Amino acid sequence: MNRRPLRRCGATAALSVALLLSSCTGAALSATGTAGSGGVGDPLFPALGNGGYDVRHYGLDLAYDVKRKHLDATAEITARATQDLRSFKLDLEGLRVSAVRVDGKDASFSRTGHKLTVRPPVGIAKGTQFRTTVEYAGTPQELKDPDGSTEGWVKTPDGAFVSGEPAGAMTWFPGNNHPEDKATYDFKITVPRRYTAVANGELRSAKVSKGKATFTWHNPEPMASYLATATIGTFDVHTSRTPGGLPLYVAVDPAEAAASRKPLARLPEIIKWESGLFGTYPFSSAGAIVDHTPPRIDWSALESQTKPVYAGAPDTVTVVHEMAHQWFGDSVTPKTWQDTWLSEGFATYVEWLWGEHEGGKTPQQQFDALYKDDPHNERWDFPPGRPGAAKNVTGTAVYERGAMLLQQLRRAVGDKTFFRILKEWPAKYRYSNADSKDFIAFCQARTDVDLKPLFDAWLYGKGKPDKVF
Repeated sequence: MNRRPLRRCGATAALSVALLLSSCTGAALSATGTAGSGGVGDPLFPALGNGGYDVRHYGLDLAYDVKRKHLDATAEITARATQDLRSFKLDLEGLRVSAVRVDGKDASFSRTGHKLTVRPPVGIAKGTQFRTTVEYAGTPQELKDPDGSTEGWVKTPDGAFVSGEPAGAMTWFPGNNHPEDKATYDFKITVPRRYTAVANGELRSAKVSKGKATFTWHNPEPMASYLATATIGTFDVHTSRTPGGLPLYVAVDPAEAAASRKPLARLPEIIKWESGLFGTYPFSSAGAIVDHTPPRIDWSALESQTKPVYAGAPDTVTVVHEMAHQWFGDSVTPKTWQDTWLSEGFATYVEWLWGEHEGGKTPQQQFDALYKDDPHNERWDFPPGRPGAAKNVTGTAVYERGAMLLQQLRRAVGDKTFFRILKEWPAKYRYSNADSKDFIAFCQARTDVDLKPLFDAWLYGKGKPDKVF
Protein backbone atom coordinates (compact mmCIF):
# COMPACT_ATOMS: atom_id res chain seq x y z
CA MET A 1 0.00 0.00 0.00
CA ASN A 2 1.16 3.56 -0.45
CA ARG A 3 1.05 5.82 2.51
CA ARG A 4 0.39 9.15 0.84
CA PRO A 5 -1.16 10.69 2.81
CA LEU A 6 -2.30 7.74 4.92
CA ARG A 7 -2.89 3.98 4.90
CA ARG A 8 -5.40 1.66 6.42
CA CYS A 9 -6.33 -1.29 8.60
CA GLY A 10 -9.80 -2.68 9.34
CA ALA A 11 -12.99 -2.31 11.35
CA THR A 12 -16.48 -1.07 10.38
CA ALA A 13 -19.82 0.46 11.07
CA ALA A 14 -20.89 -2.93 12.32
CA LEU A 15 -17.44 -4.33 12.99
CA SER A 16 -15.88 -2.33 15.80
CA VAL A 17 -12.20 -2.06 16.50
CA ALA A 18 -12.91 -3.92 19.73
CA LEU A 19 -14.24 -6.90 17.79
CA LEU A 20 -11.19 -7.03 15.55
CA LEU A 21 -8.91 -6.99 18.55
CA SER A 22 -10.81 -9.61 20.51
CA SER A 23 -10.55 -13.36 20.06
CA CYS A 24 -13.47 -15.15 18.44
CA THR A 25 -12.84 -18.83 18.94
CA GLY A 26 -16.32 -20.10 19.80
CA ALA A 27 -17.14 -23.29 21.65
CA ALA A 28 -16.30 -26.70 20.25
CA LEU A 29 -19.23 -28.87 19.23
CA SER A 30 -19.68 -32.36 20.55
CA ALA A 31 -19.65 -34.75 17.58
CA THR A 32 -17.17 -36.47 15.34
CA GLY A 33 -14.51 -33.82 14.93
CA THR A 34 -14.24 -30.38 16.51
CA ALA A 35 -15.12 -26.81 15.70
CA GLY A 36 -12.61 -24.93 13.61
CA SER A 37 -11.39 -21.88 15.51
CA GLY A 38 -12.52 -18.36 14.69
CA GLY A 39 -9.21 -16.57 14.43
CA VAL A 40 -5.66 -17.69 13.70
CA GLY A 41 -3.96 -15.86 16.54
CA ASP A 42 -2.64 -12.93 14.57
CA PRO A 43 -0.73 -10.70 17.03
CA LEU A 44 -2.54 -7.56 15.89
CA PHE A 45 -5.88 -8.89 14.55
CA PRO A 46 -6.56 -12.17 16.39
CA ALA A 47 -10.18 -12.36 15.22
CA LEU A 48 -9.26 -12.36 11.53
CA GLY A 49 -8.97 -15.68 9.73
CA ASN A 50 -10.09 -19.11 10.85
CA GLY A 51 -8.57 -22.44 11.80
CA GLY A 52 -9.25 -25.99 10.69
CA TYR A 53 -8.91 -25.66 6.94
CA ASP A 54 -6.76 -24.30 4.14
CA VAL A 55 -8.50 -22.62 1.19
CA ARG A 56 -7.28 -23.69 -2.23
CA HIS A 57 -9.63 -21.72 -4.50
CA TYR A 58 -12.37 -19.07 -4.47
CA GLY A 59 -14.97 -18.91 -7.21
CA LEU A 60 -16.90 -15.64 -6.83
CA ASP A 61 -20.05 -14.92 -8.84
CA LEU A 62 -21.07 -11.31 -8.19
CA ALA A 63 -23.95 -9.26 -9.59
CA TYR A 64 -23.89 -5.60 -8.57
CA ASP A 65 -26.70 -3.13 -9.18
CA VAL A 66 -24.90 0.22 -9.20
CA LYS A 67 -28.05 2.31 -8.82
CA ARG A 68 -29.46 0.30 -5.90
CA LYS A 69 -25.97 -0.40 -4.48
CA HIS A 70 -27.08 -3.99 -4.08
CA LEU A 71 -24.97 -7.13 -4.38
CA ASP A 72 -26.29 -10.62 -5.18
CA ALA A 73 -23.53 -13.20 -4.96
CA THR A 74 -22.49 -16.80 -4.68
CA ALA A 75 -19.10 -17.86 -3.35
CA GLU A 76 -17.76 -21.35 -3.96
CA ILE A 77 -14.82 -22.09 -1.67
CA THR A 78 -12.63 -25.16 -2.19
CA ALA A 79 -10.59 -26.05 0.87
CA ARG A 80 -8.71 -28.88 2.57
CA ALA A 81 -9.44 -29.77 6.18
CA THR A 82 -6.37 -29.52 8.43
CA GLN A 83 -8.19 -31.25 11.30
CA ASP A 84 -11.32 -33.34 11.75
CA LEU A 85 -14.12 -30.79 11.45
CA ARG A 86 -17.64 -30.81 12.82
CA SER A 87 -18.02 -27.12 12.04
CA PHE A 88 -15.91 -24.28 10.67
CA LYS A 89 -16.08 -20.53 10.32
CA LEU A 90 -15.84 -18.02 7.49
CA ASP A 91 -15.31 -14.26 7.77
CA LEU A 92 -18.22 -12.26 6.35
CA GLU A 93 -19.17 -8.79 7.54
CA GLY A 94 -22.82 -7.79 7.04
CA LEU A 95 -24.78 -9.09 4.01
CA ARG A 96 -27.56 -11.63 4.34
CA VAL A 97 -26.76 -15.32 3.88
CA SER A 98 -29.65 -17.28 2.37
CA ALA A 99 -28.11 -20.72 1.89
CA VAL A 100 -24.94 -22.70 2.59
CA ARG A 101 -24.03 -26.06 1.08
CA VAL A 102 -21.04 -28.31 1.71
CA ASP A 103 -20.23 -30.69 -1.12
CA GLY A 104 -23.67 -30.02 -2.59
CA LYS A 105 -25.61 -30.81 0.59
CA ASP A 106 -27.47 -28.24 2.67
CA ALA A 107 -25.59 -27.17 5.78
CA SER A 108 -26.89 -25.33 8.82
CA PHE A 109 -25.28 -22.01 9.69
CA SER A 110 -25.35 -19.14 12.17
CA ARG A 111 -23.92 -15.63 12.45
CA THR A 112 -22.04 -13.91 15.28
CA GLY A 113 -20.36 -10.63 14.43
CA HIS A 114 -18.29 -11.15 11.29
CA LYS A 115 -18.16 -14.94 11.79
CA LEU A 116 -20.33 -17.26 9.72
CA THR A 117 -20.34 -20.68 11.40
CA VAL A 118 -21.05 -23.58 9.04
CA ARG A 119 -22.18 -27.01 10.28
CA PRO A 120 -22.04 -29.58 7.47
CA PRO A 121 -24.46 -32.51 7.65
CA VAL A 122 -21.52 -34.90 7.91
CA GLY A 123 -18.20 -34.28 9.67
CA ILE A 124 -15.18 -33.59 7.46
CA ALA A 125 -12.10 -35.75 8.01
CA LYS A 126 -8.63 -34.24 8.24
CA GLY A 127 -6.96 -34.13 4.82
CA THR A 128 -10.26 -34.13 2.92
CA GLN A 129 -10.89 -31.57 0.20
CA PHE A 130 -14.38 -30.07 0.42
CA ARG A 131 -16.40 -27.41 -1.37
CA THR A 132 -18.53 -24.82 0.44
CA THR A 133 -21.12 -22.76 -1.45
CA VAL A 134 -22.50 -19.61 0.17
CA GLU A 135 -25.38 -17.63 -1.34
CA TYR A 136 -25.63 -14.10 0.02
CA ALA A 137 -26.92 -10.62 -0.81
CA GLY A 138 -27.27 -7.09 0.47
CA THR A 139 -25.58 -3.70 0.44
CA PRO A 140 -21.86 -4.10 1.17
CA GLN A 141 -20.54 -1.75 3.81
CA GLU A 142 -17.31 0.12 4.33
CA LEU A 143 -15.00 -0.54 7.27
CA LYS A 144 -13.35 2.08 9.46
CA ASP A 145 -9.78 1.13 10.34
CA PRO A 146 -8.07 1.56 13.71
CA ASP A 147 -6.01 4.34 12.10
CA GLY A 148 -9.20 6.11 11.04
CA SER A 149 -9.00 5.37 7.31
CA THR A 150 -11.63 3.69 5.14
CA GLU A 151 -11.56 0.30 3.43
CA GLY A 152 -13.86 -2.46 2.22
CA TRP A 153 -16.50 -2.09 -0.49
CA VAL A 154 -16.48 1.70 -0.95
CA LYS A 155 -19.43 2.96 -2.96
CA THR A 156 -18.67 5.54 -5.66
CA PRO A 157 -21.09 7.47 -7.92
CA ASP A 158 -20.30 5.08 -10.77
CA GLY A 159 -19.79 1.80 -8.94
CA ALA A 160 -17.51 0.59 -6.19
CA PHE A 161 -13.89 1.02 -5.16
CA VAL A 162 -12.57 -2.08 -3.41
CA SER A 163 -9.83 -2.14 -0.79
CA GLY A 164 -9.08 -5.10 1.45
CA GLU A 165 -6.19 -4.20 3.77
CA PRO A 166 -6.35 -5.63 6.31
CA ALA A 167 -9.97 -6.72 6.81
CA GLY A 168 -11.99 -5.27 3.94
CA ALA A 169 -12.28 -8.43 1.82
CA MET A 170 -14.94 -9.81 4.16
CA THR A 171 -17.30 -6.94 3.25
CA TRP A 172 -17.93 -8.53 -0.15
CA PHE A 173 -17.10 -12.24 0.02
CA PRO A 174 -16.89 -14.92 2.71
CA GLY A 175 -13.54 -16.56 3.30
CA ASN A 176 -10.53 -17.17 5.47
CA ASN A 177 -9.59 -13.52 5.77
CA HIS A 178 -5.95 -13.69 6.79
CA PRO A 179 -2.75 -13.27 4.71
CA GLU A 180 -1.40 -16.69 5.64
CA ASP A 181 -4.15 -18.54 3.74
CA LYS A 182 -3.51 -17.81 0.07
CA ALA A 183 -5.60 -19.25 -2.76
CA THR A 184 -6.30 -18.95 -6.48
CA TYR A 185 -9.37 -17.01 -7.64
CA ASP A 186 -11.98 -16.87 -10.38
CA PHE A 187 -14.36 -13.93 -10.66
CA LYS A 188 -17.60 -13.59 -12.61
CA ILE A 189 -18.89 -10.05 -12.18
CA THR A 190 -22.15 -8.81 -13.73
CA VAL A 191 -22.89 -5.09 -13.84
CA PRO A 192 -25.16 -2.74 -15.83
CA ARG A 193 -24.13 -2.56 -19.46
CA ARG A 194 -22.21 0.73 -19.45
CA TYR A 195 -19.95 -0.24 -16.54
CA THR A 196 -16.69 -2.17 -16.39
CA ALA A 197 -15.73 -4.63 -13.63
CA VAL A 198 -12.01 -5.20 -13.05
CA ALA A 199 -10.52 -7.98 -10.94
CA ASN A 200 -7.16 -9.67 -10.43
CA GLY A 201 -5.45 -11.75 -13.07
CA GLU A 202 -6.47 -12.04 -16.71
CA LEU A 203 -9.76 -11.16 -18.40
CA ARG A 204 -11.18 -14.38 -19.85
CA SER A 205 -14.36 -12.92 -21.34
CA ALA A 206 -16.56 -9.82 -21.48
CA LYS A 207 -20.12 -10.44 -22.67
CA VAL A 208 -23.13 -8.16 -23.00
CA SER A 209 -26.68 -9.49 -22.83
CA LYS A 210 -30.04 -7.94 -21.98
CA GLY A 211 -28.56 -4.72 -20.69
CA LYS A 212 -25.99 -6.46 -18.51
CA ALA A 213 -22.22 -6.84 -18.93
CA THR A 214 -20.48 -9.88 -17.45
CA PHE A 215 -16.72 -9.92 -16.94
CA THR A 216 -14.90 -13.17 -16.17
CA TRP A 217 -11.45 -12.95 -14.59
CA HIS A 218 -8.98 -15.70 -13.69
CA ASN A 219 -6.19 -15.25 -11.14
CA PRO A 220 -4.02 -18.39 -11.37
CA GLU A 221 -1.36 -17.61 -8.76
CA PRO A 222 -1.98 -17.84 -4.99
CA MET A 223 -3.27 -14.59 -3.49
CA ALA A 224 -4.05 -13.33 0.00
CA SER A 225 -7.65 -12.21 0.48
CA TYR A 226 -6.73 -8.59 1.22
CA LEU A 227 -5.20 -8.32 -2.26
CA ALA A 228 -8.39 -9.32 -4.10
CA THR A 229 -10.34 -6.64 -5.94
CA ALA A 230 -13.57 -6.31 -7.91
CA THR A 231 -13.59 -2.60 -8.68
CA ILE A 232 -16.53 -1.33 -10.75
CA GLY A 233 -16.84 1.94 -12.67
CA THR A 234 -16.95 3.75 -15.98
CA PHE A 235 -13.33 3.24 -16.98
CA ASP A 236 -11.23 3.97 -20.02
CA VAL A 237 -9.52 0.64 -20.64
CA HIS A 238 -6.20 0.18 -22.40
CA THR A 239 -4.65 -3.22 -23.05
CA SER A 240 -1.12 -3.81 -24.29
CA ARG A 241 2.00 -5.86 -23.67
CA THR A 242 5.41 -4.98 -22.32
CA PRO A 243 8.38 -5.40 -24.69
CA GLY A 244 8.92 -8.74 -22.93
CA GLY A 245 5.38 -9.88 -23.76
CA LEU A 246 3.69 -9.45 -20.35
CA PRO A 247 -0.03 -8.58 -20.77
CA LEU A 248 -1.05 -5.20 -19.32
CA TYR A 249 -4.60 -4.14 -18.45
CA VAL A 250 -5.04 -0.53 -17.34
CA ALA A 251 -8.44 0.87 -16.33
CA VAL A 252 -8.67 4.60 -15.58
CA ASP A 253 -11.61 6.76 -14.55
CA PRO A 254 -11.98 9.47 -17.23
CA ALA A 255 -11.69 12.18 -14.53
CA GLU A 256 -8.19 10.88 -13.70
CA ALA A 257 -7.01 10.08 -17.23
CA ALA A 258 -4.98 13.20 -18.00
CA ALA A 259 -3.05 13.21 -14.72
CA SER A 260 -2.44 9.44 -14.90
CA ARG A 261 -1.13 9.28 -18.45
CA LYS A 262 2.58 9.95 -17.90
CA PRO A 263 3.08 7.86 -14.73
CA LEU A 264 1.24 4.85 -16.19
CA ALA A 265 3.10 5.15 -19.48
CA ARG A 266 6.23 4.24 -17.50
CA LEU A 267 4.72 0.99 -16.20
CA PRO A 268 6.59 -1.27 -18.67
CA GLU A 269 9.85 0.53 -17.84
CA ILE A 270 9.23 0.16 -14.10
CA ILE A 271 8.46 -3.56 -14.41
CA LYS A 272 11.64 -4.12 -16.42
CA TRP A 273 13.77 -2.16 -13.94
CA GLU A 274 12.32 -3.94 -10.90
CA SER A 275 12.64 -7.33 -12.59
CA GLY A 276 16.33 -6.63 -13.02
CA LEU A 277 16.67 -6.06 -9.28
CA PHE A 278 14.28 -8.66 -7.85
CA GLY A 279 14.08 -11.38 -10.49
CA THR A 280 11.36 -12.33 -12.94
CA TYR A 281 8.03 -10.56 -12.45
CA PRO A 282 6.05 -13.11 -10.39
CA PHE A 283 2.65 -13.05 -12.10
CA SER A 284 1.20 -13.74 -15.54
CA SER A 285 -0.13 -10.21 -16.06
CA ALA A 286 0.13 -6.68 -14.71
CA GLY A 287 -1.75 -3.40 -14.86
CA ALA A 288 -3.46 -0.70 -12.85
CA ILE A 289 -6.87 0.55 -11.73
CA VAL A 290 -7.23 4.31 -11.22
CA ASP A 291 -10.55 5.36 -9.74
CA HIS A 292 -12.05 8.73 -8.91
CA THR A 293 -12.77 8.21 -5.23
CA PRO A 294 -14.81 10.11 -2.63
CA PRO A 295 -12.99 12.50 -0.25
CA ARG A 296 -13.26 10.06 2.68
CA ILE A 297 -10.65 7.86 1.00
CA ASP A 298 -7.60 9.25 2.81
CA TRP A 299 -4.91 6.99 1.36
CA SER A 300 -3.47 6.81 -2.12
CA ALA A 301 -3.03 3.20 -3.28
CA LEU A 302 -3.28 -0.51 -2.52
CA GLU A 303 -1.07 -3.22 -4.01
CA SER A 304 -3.93 -5.41 -5.30
CA GLN A 305 -2.31 -8.42 -6.97
CA THR A 306 -1.49 -7.84 -10.67
CA LYS A 307 -3.39 -4.51 -10.66
CA PRO A 308 -2.68 -1.98 -7.92
CA VAL A 309 -5.70 0.17 -7.15
CA TYR A 310 -5.05 3.92 -7.04
CA ALA A 311 -7.41 6.33 -5.28
CA GLY A 312 -6.87 9.00 -7.89
CA ALA A 313 -4.07 9.66 -10.35
CA PRO A 314 -0.76 8.32 -9.01
CA ASP A 315 2.65 9.90 -9.39
CA THR A 316 5.49 7.78 -10.77
CA VAL A 317 7.01 7.04 -7.35
CA THR A 318 3.68 5.64 -6.15
CA VAL A 319 3.57 3.33 -9.18
CA VAL A 320 7.12 2.20 -8.36
CA HIS A 321 6.08 1.51 -4.75
CA GLU A 322 2.96 -0.50 -5.62
CA MET A 323 4.69 -2.52 -8.33
CA ALA A 324 7.50 -3.37 -5.90
CA HIS A 325 4.78 -4.94 -3.75
CA GLN A 326 4.12 -7.50 -6.47
CA TRP A 327 7.35 -9.14 -5.26
CA PHE A 328 7.32 -7.92 -1.64
CA GLY A 329 3.84 -8.39 -0.17
CA ASP A 330 1.93 -10.09 -2.98
CA SER A 331 4.17 -12.95 -4.11
CA VAL A 332 6.00 -13.14 -0.77
CA THR A 333 3.29 -12.31 1.75
CA PRO A 334 3.86 -11.62 5.47
CA LYS A 335 2.73 -14.47 7.73
CA THR A 336 1.02 -12.04 10.10
CA TRP A 337 0.15 -8.35 10.10
CA GLN A 338 2.99 -7.84 12.59
CA ASP A 339 5.39 -8.62 9.73
CA THR A 340 4.05 -5.83 7.47
CA TRP A 341 7.45 -4.12 7.42
CA LEU A 342 8.61 -6.95 5.11
CA SER A 343 6.15 -5.53 2.61
CA GLU A 344 6.13 -1.78 3.27
CA GLY A 345 9.75 -1.36 4.32
CA PHE A 346 10.89 -3.03 1.11
CA ALA A 347 8.53 -1.02 -1.11
CA THR A 348 9.71 2.20 0.52
CA TYR A 349 13.34 1.23 -0.01
CA VAL A 350 12.58 0.57 -3.67
CA GLU A 351 11.35 4.18 -3.87
CA TRP A 352 14.81 5.22 -2.66
CA LEU A 353 16.52 3.04 -5.28
CA TRP A 354 14.29 4.54 -7.95
CA GLY A 355 15.14 8.06 -6.78
CA GLU A 356 18.82 7.30 -7.26
CA HIS A 357 18.05 5.69 -10.63
CA GLU A 358 16.36 8.94 -11.67
CA GLY A 359 19.35 11.03 -10.61
CA GLY A 360 18.15 12.02 -7.15
CA LYS A 361 19.34 11.19 -3.64
CA THR A 362 21.05 7.89 -2.95
CA PRO A 363 19.50 5.53 -0.38
CA GLN A 364 22.29 6.48 2.03
CA GLN A 365 21.44 10.16 1.62
CA GLN A 366 17.79 9.33 2.25
CA PHE A 367 18.82 7.44 5.38
CA ASP A 368 21.04 10.25 6.63
CA ALA A 369 18.30 12.85 6.21
CA LEU A 370 15.81 10.77 8.18
CA TYR A 371 18.30 9.78 10.88
CA LYS A 372 19.31 13.40 11.51
CA ASP A 373 15.67 14.45 11.81
CA ASP A 374 13.85 15.17 15.09
CA PRO A 375 14.45 12.28 17.56
CA HIS A 376 10.79 12.63 18.57
CA ASN A 377 9.57 11.99 15.02
CA GLU A 378 6.84 9.34 14.76
CA ARG A 379 9.20 7.01 12.88
CA TRP A 380 10.76 6.23 16.27
CA ASP A 381 7.43 5.64 18.08
CA PHE A 382 7.68 1.85 17.88
CA PRO A 383 9.97 -0.79 16.36
CA PRO A 384 8.80 -1.99 12.93
CA GLY A 385 9.14 -5.64 13.94
CA ARG A 386 6.83 -5.14 16.94
CA PRO A 387 4.11 -2.63 16.01
CA GLY A 388 2.24 -3.47 19.19
CA ALA A 389 -1.16 -2.12 18.14
CA ALA A 390 -3.47 -2.53 15.16
CA LYS A 391 -3.33 1.16 14.26
CA ASN A 392 0.46 0.91 13.88
CA VAL A 393 0.25 -1.44 10.88
CA THR A 394 0.19 1.69 8.75
CA GLY A 395 2.54 3.73 10.93
CA THR A 396 5.53 5.67 9.67
CA ALA A 397 7.95 3.33 11.46
CA VAL A 398 6.76 0.37 9.36
CA TYR A 399 7.61 2.26 6.16
CA GLU A 400 10.52 4.56 6.89
CA ARG A 401 12.32 2.74 9.68
CA GLY A 402 11.75 -0.51 7.78
CA ALA A 403 13.53 1.03 4.78
CA MET A 404 16.26 2.44 7.01
CA LEU A 405 16.86 -1.06 8.40
CA LEU A 406 17.44 -2.31 4.85
CA GLN A 407 19.99 0.43 4.22
CA GLN A 408 21.76 -0.58 7.44
CA LEU A 409 21.72 -4.18 6.22
CA ARG A 410 23.24 -3.06 2.93
CA ARG A 411 26.09 -1.29 4.73
CA ALA A 412 26.69 -4.29 6.98
CA VAL A 413 26.85 -7.00 4.29
CA GLY A 414 28.02 -4.95 1.28
CA ASP A 415 26.33 -4.24 -2.03
CA LYS A 416 27.05 -7.61 -3.65
CA THR A 417 25.43 -9.62 -0.86
CA PHE A 418 22.62 -7.11 -0.35
CA PHE A 419 21.44 -7.15 -3.94
CA ARG A 420 21.79 -10.91 -3.96
CA ILE A 421 19.38 -10.93 -0.99
CA LEU A 422 16.94 -8.68 -2.87
CA LYS A 423 16.78 -11.19 -5.71
CA GLU A 424 17.01 -14.49 -3.84
CA TRP A 425 14.51 -13.66 -1.06
CA PRO A 426 11.46 -13.33 -3.37
CA ALA A 427 12.65 -16.36 -5.33
CA LYS A 428 12.85 -18.63 -2.28
CA TYR A 429 9.46 -17.61 -0.86
CA ARG A 430 7.64 -17.13 -4.18
CA TYR A 431 3.84 -17.49 -3.73
CA SER A 432 4.21 -18.27 -0.02
CA ASN A 433 4.45 -16.54 3.35
CA ALA A 434 7.40 -15.44 5.47
CA ASP A 435 8.05 -13.59 8.70
CA SER A 436 10.85 -11.58 10.30
CA LYS A 437 12.57 -14.68 11.71
CA ASP A 438 12.66 -16.17 8.22
CA PHE A 439 14.23 -13.01 6.83
CA ILE A 440 16.85 -12.73 9.56
CA ALA A 441 17.88 -16.37 9.07
CA PHE A 442 17.90 -15.91 5.30
CA CYS A 443 20.24 -12.91 5.53
CA GLN A 444 22.50 -14.47 8.15
CA ALA A 445 23.01 -17.54 5.95
CA ARG A 446 24.51 -15.27 3.28
CA THR A 447 27.14 -13.44 5.32
CA ASP A 448 29.78 -14.03 7.97
CA VAL A 449 28.84 -10.71 9.61
CA ASP A 450 26.91 -11.16 12.86
CA LEU A 451 23.58 -9.48 12.07
CA LYS A 452 21.98 -9.91 15.49
CA PRO A 453 23.01 -6.47 16.81
CA LEU A 454 21.64 -4.83 13.66
CA PHE A 455 18.22 -6.49 13.83
CA ASP A 456 18.03 -6.11 17.60
CA ALA A 457 18.52 -2.35 17.25
CA TRP A 458 16.67 -1.53 14.03
CA LEU A 459 13.88 -4.10 13.91
CA TYR A 460 13.09 -4.65 17.58
CA GLY A 461 14.70 -1.84 19.58
CA LYS A 462 12.62 0.92 21.16
CA GLY A 463 13.19 4.54 20.23
CA LYS A 464 15.80 5.91 17.88
CA PRO A 465 18.67 3.40 17.55
CA ASP A 466 22.01 4.75 18.79
CA LYS A 467 24.03 2.35 16.66
CA VAL A 468 24.53 3.11 12.97
CA PHE A 469 26.25 0.36 11.02
